[in-house]
Amino acid sequence: MKLADFDALSFDCYGTLIDWEAGLAAVLGPWARSRGLALSDAELLAAYSGHESRAEAGYPGEVYPVILARSLRDLGRELGAEVSDEDAGRLARSVPDWPAFPDSPAALADLAGRYRLIILSNVDRDSFAASSRRLGVSFTSVITAQDVGSYKPSPRNFDALLAETDRLGVPRGKLLHVAQSLFHDHVPARQAGLPTVWINRRHDRPGWGATPEPPAEVRPDWEFPSMRAFADAAGTAPA
Repeated sequence: MKLADFDALSFDCYGTLIDWEAGLAAVLGPWARSRGLALSDAELLAAYSGHESRAEAGYPGEVYPVILARSLRDLGRELGAEVSDEDAGRLARSVPDWPAFPDSPAALADLAGRYRLIILSNVDRDSFAASSRRLGVSFTSVITAQDVGSYKPSPRNFDALLAETDRLGVPRGKLLHVAQSLFHDHVPARQAGLPTVWINRRHDRPGWGATPEPPAEVRPDWEFPSMRAFADAAGTAPA
C-alpha cells in the first residue's frame, strides 16, 4: 500500500487533531489542587482515563458532556475528593476550549487537496462544531457518538463510518483511518478491515496518558509523530 492509494481519510478528532489531554488537564488540575490532591497532570489523566472509557461503555446513549461530568464524579469517588456540580459542569462545558494541536489546521488544509476528510469522533455535535472552527477546514462528513448512539471502540461506530463512505461512493479499500488512540481507534478499525495511520502524539512521553491501554496488540500500517509529518509524507507519496 501507498498513501496515494486512498481516496478518503477518516480521522479521530480528540487526541489526534485536538489536544484533549491539555483540555482535560486544564480542568482536572485546578480541581485536584483545590481538593488538596498532590497528583501531577500525568497522574490525573491516567487515573481519569479508565473512568471515561467505562462511562462510555456503560452509558452509550448519553451525550459527551454528560459522560465528562459522570467521569469526573467517578474519579472523585476513587480519590476520595469532592466533586461539586460546578466542578462537573466545568468539565462538561470545556470541550469548546480545548486547543487544536498547532500543526493540525495546516496539515488538514494540505490533505484536503488530495483526499476527502471525514470525522469519526467520540463527542456530540455541538462540542465538535466548536472544535471544527479551530481546525479551519470543511469535512465531507462528520460522524459523532451522538449520531451513532455508542462510543468507540464499539464496532457500531466503524459500521457507521463504512456505511457513510458507501453512501459517498468511496470504494472499499480506498479509506484510510487516522488516529492517535490504539484503544479507541486502531484495534476496532483493524477489526473492521481498515488500514490505519497512527499519529503517535505521545511518542516522546511514557505511558498512555488519558487513553486506556489497548486490549490487544495492534500494528498500524503507518506511524508518524505528528499530523505535519503525515501530511508531508502523503503530499510526497508517488501517485
